[in-house]
Amino acid sequence: MLNRSLTRRSLLQSLLASAAATMPLADLIAVAQAQYGGSNGQQRGEMGRMAAAFRRQFSVPASSIAISRNGQFAYDEAVGMGDRQHLSQVQQSSLFRIASVTMPITSVTVFSLIEQGKLNLTDKVFGPSAILGTKYGNSPYKQYVTDITVDHLLTHTAGGWPSDPSTDPMVRNSSWDQTKLITETLANVALTNPPGTHWAFSNFGYCVLGRVIEAVTGQPYASNVQANILAPCGISSMQIAANKEGHKAANEVVYYGQFSEDPYKINITRMDSDAGWIASSTQLVQFLNHVAGAPGIPALLKPATVQAMTTPAPAYPQGQARYARGWMVGGNGDWWHNGSLPGSTTMMARTANGMCWAALTNTRTQPSNEIDTALAQLMGNMLHVVPAWNA
Repeated sequence: MLNRSLTRRSLLQSLLASAAATMPLADLIAVAQAQYGGSNGQQRGEMGRMAAAFRRQFSVPASSIAISRNGQFAYDEAVGMGDRQHLSQVQQSSLFRIASVTMPITSVTVFSLIEQGKLNLTDKVFGPSAILGTKYGNSPYKQYVTDITVDHLLTHTAGGWPSDPSTDPMVRNSSWDQTKLITETLANVALTNPPGTHWAFSNFGYCVLGRVIEAVTGQPYASNVQANILAPCGISSMQIAANKEGHKAANEVVYYGQFSEDPYKINITRMDSDAGWIASSTQLVQFLNHVAGAPGIPALLKPATVQAMTTPAPAYPQGQARYARGWMVGGNGDWWHNGSLPGSTTMMARTANGMCWAALTNTRTQPSNEIDTALAQLMGNMLHVVPAWNA
C-alpha cells in the first residue's frame, strides 16, 4: 500500500477518462470532489499555498502532508527538496524521521499486548519478580525504581529522567548501547518523585517500554511492531532510522539542522521505541485509521482498550488538552502527538469527527516550539479550508 496515493489518482484518471465522453461535466466534478473528500481544486490550491508559506517562514526544505476523512484519503502533498545535494525532490512515499510521533506506535503495541493477556498496566518493570527483572543492574535499585509500573512509563509519571536537553539520558553517551544506557541510568540517576505523582515527558521511559515489549514477546522491538501493528495496517517499509546520512534508508529524505544542530550526531537508532521510526505521512495516516478503526477499516484495538489508552493521566496538569498514554488528548475527543529532533518537526492527529492527518518536515528551528506550534496551526488552517471536513 506504499503507492496508495498514486494508485488512487491513476484509478480516478482512468475512470474520468472513460466516463468523460458520456458523463455531464457537473457529474464529473462531483466524482472528483468525492474522491478528494469533498474538496475542490480551489480549496486544494489554497491549502498548498498555506503549506508553501509555512516552508518559507521556517526555511523548511521539504514537507509531506496526508489527510484522510472517514478512512478515505482526502489530500496529500509532498513538496520541496528531499536531498539538496543531489537535487532530489521529495515524494509522497518519502520516509522521514518522525521523532516522538513514535510514542503512539509504542503505546498501541503495549495495549495490543494487554489485550492478548501478555501484559498489565500495573505490572512492575524493575526488580527480581518484575518484567525486566535485574537485567539492568543488580538490586537493590535506587529509591522508587522498583515501584515503577508499565502505566507510569506510558504516562510519563515514572518519577524522573525528564527529556531536558542537558540531562536526557537518550541524548547523552551516544556510544552506549541500550543495555549499558539503562543500566548506568538506573545506577546513577536518582528518581526525584514517587512514581505516579509527577508528570515529566521522558524519552528514556519510552526506551524502557521498548525493552518491556521485547521481554514479553521474545522479539526485537521493531520486528514485533512491524509484524503485529504495521503489517495489519498495510505498511511494510517503516523501519528504525539509521544514525548516519550514508546509511539512510532507500527513499528517505536528508535532514537539515539549523542553528548549528547536526541531525546526524544523535544516536537515533538507540531511540527506537521513543523516537526512532521513519515513515511517510501517508503511512502514519494509515496507522491512525486503523488504531480505532474507520468505515471499512478494522480496528487494531477494542473500544474499551482505546478508552483506557486515551484517558488522561491523573498527574498531568489540568487543562483542555492533557497527556494520556502515548497521546495528547483534547476534551473534544481528538488525539495527537508531535515530534521534534534536530532536523525533524512532525505531528499526527486523529479528530473526533473522522479526520486523520500527518505532517512531516526535514528540519527544525530554534526555539523549536515556534515551528511546532506553527505546524499545528498550519494543519488546523488547512482543515478549515474545506467546510465538509469540519462537520
